[in-house]
Amino acid sequence: MSTAHPSNRSPAVLAALWRDAGLPAAALAHADLHGSGPVVPSHFAIADAAQASLGAATLAAAEIRHCRGHGRQHARVDRAHVVAQSLGWFSLDGVVPPAWDPIAGLYPCAEGGWVRLHTNFAHHRDGTLRLLGLPEGAATTRESVAAALRDWHAEAFETAAAEAGLVVSAARSFAEWDAHPQAAAVAAQPLVRLERIGDAPALAWPAIDARAQPLAGLRVLDLTRILAGPVGCRTLAAHGADVLMINSPHLPNIDGIAEVSRGKRSAHADLRTPEGRAALDALVADAHVFVQGYRPGGLASLGYSPEALARARPGIVAVSLSAYGTTGPWGARRGFDSLVQTATGFNLDEAAAAGAGKPQAMPLQILDFAAGFLLAFGAQAALLRQAAEGGSWRVDVSLAGVAHWLRGLGPVEDGFAVERPAPDPWLVSEPSGFGRLVGVRHAGELADTPPVWRLPSMPPGSHPARWA
Repeated sequence: MSTAHPSNRSPAVLAALWRDAGLPAAALAHADLHGSGPVVPSHFAIADAAQASLGAATLAAAEIRHCRGHGRQHARVDRAHVVAQSLGWFSLDGVVPPAWDPIAGLYPCAEGGWVRLHTNFAHHRDGTLRLLGLPEGAATTRESVAAALRDWHAEAFETAAAEAGLVVSAARSFAEWDAHPQAAAVAAQPLVRLERIGDAPALAWPAIDARAQPLAGLRVLDLTRILAGPVGCRTLAAHGADVLMINSPHLPNIDGIAEVSRGKRSAHADLRTPEGRAALDALVADAHVFVQGYRPGGLASLGYSPEALARARPGIVAVSLSAYGTTGPWGARRGFDSLVQTATGFNLDEAAAAGAGKPQAMPLQILDFAAGFLLAFGAQAALLRQAAEGGSWRVDVSLAGVAHWLRGLGPVEDGFAVERPAPDPWLVSEPSGFGRLVGVRHAGELADTPPVWRLPSMPPGSHPARWA
């Protein structure tokens, strides 16, 4: 493995991830984490987190190919490239979609508090406006929202929003977060939880030749919509997995679904109906990996808990993403990267380090992207364990767990001395069902089997709900 530069902790972080997953130490000699130093202006080790997490996912793909009868190959992740990919930049027909709804963001509250609103989905926006006593709809201004929040205490509004099923976070300091009971619940969980949840024989993988991608023939069900989960499954698709994204026809998606659907097929199944559940049941019967990113308990209530999946498909790897983990008082709470950053102390600490007068977000959604890469790593680690030991496996990753891990990597000296990088060196143009898509090519390189998204990104529901 590459030697760590004083300003590059990625090799040591990757080694710890690999060791904690119980994977062969010999593979680490084939990891090349290129580059050093900060890449984006931040007080936090964003480049280390992105590079180590994608490095682990890339090396795991190489190890799966090795276990399928071919030699080990070098896995390389360039530091600047993976950060550029994690910026999430893309365009469609020359237009860059807006990242945020106009009223999303931070607002001051009573007694010096702050809250962050996440309103990218219309139902979250309108619910928040309703709670504030404002007219629903896109015409409402930031000024009217700010005026309505001025007399609310930040944590009181956060609680009221959560009780209404909305997504709002109060800005906390690290000390305030550490005193919260959810912080203890998060700290007690591993970053990537790998757990054997049932007995099963090792599932036979289809044979591949030396030219095939590492995950060729392995089937992944992608029941995710919001960034981290789609990023993780897109990472698996880059190394040849047959990824089928399943969306509900009645749920909205973010604009970024166009960029994170590269390499996948995309189908609809309404799990509220017997027909939708029957379609998913048929897919589960032949799946190797099932990835879901819905609120904890949501799919379990429909009969798709990890344990139920293991009974239906012995040997399956059931992967779950959550905002705050699955235990503690916030175990069932909804959340997104920006909200978890705010709730867990990052916005206030980043502002203090930058000398800013109000809370400041990190320069990219690192919790989402690192969580996505770690989902891909965990899925592949469980596949390797399943092939060696048998069993059905559960994998859990949470955004708050990634935040806890990122904070533990320590601060970055002179982190604000760099500028936000341009993605231009790594951009590629390709057709898609959304229009001409320009985006960053995959940053996890393999020497013998380069990553490639073989299928164009297509809108949800473009394909039938069956395996190719």
